[in-house]
Amino acid sequence: MRSAACRRLRLPILLAACLPLLAVSVTSAQGIGFQGGLTVNPEQVYVGTHMELPLGSDQLVLRPAVDGGFGSGLRVAAIGAELQYRVELGNSGWRLSQGFGPGVYIARFSSALQDEDVREFSGAWTYAFGLVHEGGFFTELKGGGSRSFAIPMLRIGAGFTIRPERP
Repeated sequence: MRSAACRRLRLPILLAACLPLLAVSVTSAQGIGFQGGLTVNPEQVYVGTHMELPLGSDQLVLRPAVDGGFGSGLRVAAIGAELQYRVELGNSGWRLSQGFGPGVYIARFSSALQDEDVREFSGAWTYAFGLVHEGGFFTELKGGGSRSFAIPMLRIGAGFTIRPERP
C-alpha cells in the first residue's frame, strides 16, 4: 500500500524526469554531460548526468539533471532543473556560473539496527555556484535538500559537458 505522500509526489517526479525529453525539441544546441563528487553531512559519493539547454544565449542555460548518491547507509536520487546564469571571466575561456531551481529528492535509509528501510520523498530549492570552461570541464558547489531527513545539503563536484560543434 502506497502512502499519501508518495501519491502526491508522483506527478512532480514524472514531470521532472520528462523535462529533458521535452526540452530536446526546444533547442538544437544542447549539450549532455556527467558529474560526480562528494557530499557533506552525511558523507556520500554521488554521480549523475545532465543536459544543457541554452535559452537564447550562452549566458542563460537551463540544466535539468539526475544525480544518485550513496554512502552512510543512505541512498539518494536527486532530480532537478536549474536555471544558470554564466558570466565570462575575460578571455580565459572560463565562466562564473550561478543558478537555482526546484528539486525532488527520493531517499532510502537502511540501518543494521532496523529490520525495515525508511523512505522519504521531498521537494526543495537548490542553488549552485561554479566555474565552467568552454571546453566542457566544470566544477560546482551545490546546496539544497530536505531538512526533515538526512538528505545532503552541500555537494562538491566536477564534471564534463559534451557540446555540439558550432559553425
